[in-house]
Amino acid sequence: MLDGFQFLPNYLDRQAQEDLVETTRNHMKNNHFYTPRMPRSNKPFTVKMTNFGELGWISDATGYRYDKQHPETKKPWPSIPRALMSIWESVSQYPKPPQACLVNYYDENAKMGLHCDGDEEDINAPVVSISLGDSARFRLGGLNRRDPTKSFKLNSGDVIILGGQARLAYHGIDRIYGGSSTLLKNGGRLNLTLRRIDI
Repeated sequence: MLDGFQFLPNYLDRQAQEDLVETTRNHMKNNHFYTPRMPRSNKPFTVKMTNFGELGWISDATGYRYDKQHPETKKPWPSIPRALMSIWESVSQYPKPPQACLVNYYDENAKMGLHCDGDEEDINAPVVSISLGDSARFRLGGLNRRDPTKSFKLNSGDVIILGGQARLAYHGIDRIYGGSSTLLKNGGRLNLTLRRIDI
């Protein structure tokens, strides 16, 4: 396991999870999910996405990048909720605030292939990821795509941190355990990922 990887199981109790889901829903009223597409192939992701913060991560046929507005509505992203900023302040051990919160929704058939979060200038800032809803099988590798990987289950309320040596580690979601949580009314998994972009 690379130095700088932290796994905080059950970091949020049930009430905190419910509150965060409600906060997320309220922040999404004019900021709906959309389906990103792979660069070049234009193939749709199986995951639906949106963002909070001054910058949002998007993917389309022209590439991966951060942008100040929703790709469909062309409206600025809403601010990062205070509850998420508090989690960052508690676990990141980093003095600067996050500028983006990627909100991913996985239904029971969705997955995310191995990738590294390398589109940010400030790679000294960790990536903080919060799981809500159905459990997922998370895969963590090394700094090269072909390095050995280790898999473990992420449950609702768990937090993981990719910092230090692990900041650019390859990682992904192999599967969703449908029906494993009652947190989300329609099932599925929400993943909230906080990132600092600029140095």
